[in-house]
Amino acid sequence: MRPTGPAEAAGAAGQPAAAGPAGRTRPGGRPLLARLLVLFLLAGLVPLLGAPGVARAASGCSGRPAKTVEFSTGELRVYKSRAHVCAVTVAKKPGKRRTMSVTLQARGGRAVSDKGKYTKMAGPVTVNALNRCVRATGAIGKKSASTGWILC
Repeated sequence: MRPTGPAEAAGAAGQPAAAGPAGRTRPGGRPLLARLLVLFLLAGLVPLLGAPGVARAASGCSGRPAKTVEFSTGELRVYKSRAHVCAVTVAKKPGKRRTMSVTLQARGGRAVSDKGKYTKMAGPVTVNALNRCVRATGAIGKKSASTGWILC
């Protein structure tokens, strides 16, 4: 009489064989789900590496740094990519909530701003500025800085 059940799945040496399609394991005995999980985790790391030549600032702006203007309580940072310009105001001493703002305007366009009570930074704000000059203003408390018209 032939054995049925789990004993049948055991090999001649007494070692368990990998489960078939119902158990969703591969011939090596590793579950398919575990392999897929590793694949998705590795795929999730690829965007974090970033493209070469593009600065990924902690500010949330992409592109290369175009201008930085320091003032007593922080700095105004402007970034440029091919068709867009992005700006943030970053506090020198983050911590306490205080009024911060950043404004960005492309020549001939409307100003875009972010103002509120923040601990670390205001922004990012972005405008479409392909072949256009832009100006940016940043403020923390009563102190502020401006770039004037740049990237012309």
